Amino acid sequence: MSVRIFLGVFFTSNINYQINEEITDKEVRLIDEDGTQLGIMPSEEAMKIAIQKEVDLVKIAGNSKPPVCKIMDYGKYRYEQAKREKEVRRHQHVVEVKEIRMSPSIGINDFNVKLRNGQKFLKEGDRLKVTIRFRGREMAHTDIGEKLLLKFAEECAEFGNVDKNPKLDGRHMSLFLTPKQTKH
Repeated sequence: MSVRIFLGVFFTSNINYQINEEITDKEVRLIDEDGTQLGIMPSEEAMKIAIQKEVDLVKIAGNSKPPVCKIMDYGKYRYEQAKREKEVRRHQHVVEVKEIRMSPSIGINDFNVKLRNGQKFLKEGDRLKVTIRFRGREMAHTDIGEKLLLKFAEECAEFGNVDKNPKLDGRHMSLFLTPKQTKH
């Protein structure tokens, strides 16, 4: 018969569990491996049951009266938790804000290149900030920049929605686009 005794507190999902000899409560409510309740009993007796089954006694709810302990293979439980967390992280997509900068006197081909890049960013699920920088006398013609931004938003309507309309902030005018939700 092999008995595994863990010393120390383990951290899984930012929750610390007391296991085996760390449990100092007089009485505990015991739950079996398959989830059936074995009732309230002294912690020594619960520890004996865990040793007989060659698994660990883990305190899962320390704030309840009496504390709830479960009989489980703690090493296997930690491994499965880590595996689940890794799977969740793998499927997460961090939404970034990509920025495209233009000037009001941009050529048509340059505009089309910027447009294709913006559409690609929106397809990938990133937010998009389109900025026009005005230099010198261009500040007198901010309406040209606003029309350019609205045309950009219109061309990207298939892939994203306008989040914030064009707004002038100093020498820069910006427009925010958010990607359209795709059905999986």
